[in-house]
Amino acid sequence: MTIQYSERFKARMVERMLRRGGPSAYALSQEVGVSQPTLSRWKREAASLFDVSDETEQPEPERRPEDWTAEEKFNAVVEAAAVDDADLGVWLRRKGLKEEHLRQWRAMMREGFSKPRRATTQEAAARKEIQRLEKELQRKEKALAETAALLVLQGKVKALWAEKGADTRPMSDTPSSAPLKKRKRKARR
Repeated sequence: MTIQYSERFKARMVERMLRRGGPSAYALSQEVGVSQPTLSRWKREAASLFDVSDETEQPEPERRPEDWTAEEKFNAVVEAAAVDDADLGVWLRRKGLKEEHLRQWRAMMREGFSKPRRATTQEAAARKEIQRLEKELQRKEKALAETAALLVLQGKVKALWAEKGADTRPMSDTPSSAPLKKRKRKARR
């Protein structure tokens, strides 16, 4: 048993499918209860009546949009922004895209700009080298400060010795041999 639909109903369904961001024939069939092949046939018939077959038929895309590179996705978003809203549906069909792809890619671009990017291996290596050099610099600054303190102390010691006089001789830890000789002489007697 075939169901008869009014021309007005058919026109509304075709219009919804052709509208920018409109549902596919399958999605619309789930929504309104008309079979997907019937909706697809109405769409083809409308295309042949208005000679818009190149706008409504979807060419076989070279690759799935999910397989596009980041650069291709970026270029598609930029290109789509330049297309008028009225022509966007045609542009999407020619590219084998859906409006949802553009929405996802725009969101990815916004997220990419808001998230801090991960450092490349070159940047990470440079950062480690900078940290190593900073540690080495701190170590050398400490050694220099210690050397400067020793030089100041040495200068103070020299100044202290200079105040006592020039005839001051350094003291010896060993006793002089003269008293020892006297003791030996006394012991022999």
